[in-house]
Amino acid sequence: MKKYIAMIPARLGSKRIPKKNIRYMIDKPLIQYPIDLILQSNRFDSVWVNTESDELGKAIQVLGAKFHKRPPELATDTATNRDFTYEFMQKHECDYIVMVNTTSPLLRQETINRFLDFVEENDFDTVLSVVEEKAETFYKGRPLNFSLEEKINSQLLEPTESIVWALTAWKRSTFMALQEKGINPVFGGKLATFSIPKDESCDLDTEEDWNIAEGILLARQNKREKRYMIL
Repeated sequence: MKKYIAMIPARLGSKRIPKKNIRYMIDKPLIQYPIDLILQSNRFDSVWVNTESDELGKAIQVLGAKFHKRPPELATDTATNRDFTYEFMQKHECDYIVMVNTTSPLLRQETINRFLDFVEENDFDTVLSVVEEKAETFYKGRPLNFSLEEKINSQLLEPTESIVWALTAWKRSTFMALQEKGINPVFGGKLATFSIPKDESCDLDTEEDWNIAEGILLARQNKREKRYMIL
C-alpha cells in the first residue's frame, strides 16, 4: 500500500473571489469541503492545508487538518503549483502527494476513492483529473475532433479532455527529481488522466462559478422524484 498525503492549497488573500476559502457555501466554509472529504476517505496518512495565513492555519486544525506554513514568497499571485508543492514535498515524506483544491467543492466521496484506486493500481508519476466532453470543439479556429465536411452523431465523437485540477496526484520522488534538474514536474514523468463526473468539476474562479456550484449542492440536498408530463 502506497503512502498518500493530502495537500490543500489555500491562500487567504485570494483576489478573484475575495476570502473564498473562509466564505460559507451553504452550511460550511469552503475550506471545510475538501477537509471533510479527505478525512472521510480514511485513505490518507495525513491531510495538510498549505497556506500563508496563521489565522487560517489555526482555524483548520479545529476541522481536523494540519497546518503547513507556506513561506511568504510562495504566497503571492505569481507563485505556482510547482513552487509551493516542491517546498511542501521537502518537508513531508510519502509516496504520493495528492492535491485537493478548495475550488472543487462538488467532489463526491466515490470519486476520490476511485481516483486513489486508480493511482494505487498503476505506476504513474502524475495523474490529472479531467472532464471528458463529446462536443464539436474548435482550437484556434480549426475543428479539433470533428470534420466540417460531415456531421456525425455527437455520441460518435472522440471526447476532448479538459484539466480541472480538482484532484492531482504526484509521485514525490519523480516530482522532486525533475524540479531539481530544472524540468517542469507538474506534468512530469509517466502521465495519466482520470475522468471525473461533469457535475463535480466546477472550478471556482468567479462569482458566477460560485453560484453554479452552490446551486448544484442545493439541488443535491433537495433531490426530488422525477416527474413527467402526461401525453
